[in-house]
Amino acid sequence: MIEVRKMNIDETQQIEDNQDSPNTIIENLDDDTIIDTNIQDKKTMNKAEKKKFIIFIVVAIAVGILTGYGSAKLSKKNNLDAGNVAQVASEVDSIKAGDFFGVTDEGTFTDSAQGYLEKGGVNGEGSHRLLREGGSSQTVAITSSVTELDDFVGMEIKVWGETNKAQVSGWFMDVGRVEIIAVDAEPLI
Repeated sequence: MIEVRKMNIDETQQIEDNQDSPNTIIENLDDDTIIDTNIQDKKTMNKAEKKKFIIFIVVAIAVGILTGYGSAKLSKKNNLDAGNVAQVASEVDSIKAGDFFGVTDEGTFTDSAQGYLEKGGVNGEGSHRLLREGGSSQTVAITSSVTELDDFVGMEIKVWGETNKAQVSGWFMDVGRVEIIAVDAEPLI
């Protein structure tokens, strides 16, 4: 059973009790002042947030650009400083028999072929073709991710590379190392 009591509280006690109440209602304040202050605070926060956001975006873009630039420099440095590339044909005054171009590490590429280099692949496969003794069935379609093959067109060369699955030609190779056998050569076919 609930017991209800009537208490007599004077007005002073009511005011003191209201001071401790979490839901205190304060009257006789200028509502316009409070509203204006709140709106002004929100505008200030929005400006500050926008400024922080713009600074964050600019920093993120700068970090992205620097990361890309640094990794490109590092990649180039690793490829060249490690002594992996013998020579670049376009940087040599004259190409002569016995010169090597591309990767210097002989163990990197195990497949090899020798023949006369012509521009154009075999039925659209490869950027160049290596004509070898034995006729057109022995022609190798080649491309290179390491050296510029156009510099060796019309020469007899020996190439080392990685054999890839051919779609059209009998043999398709990605060349990584080139040795010049003869500068002024004649096609073997």
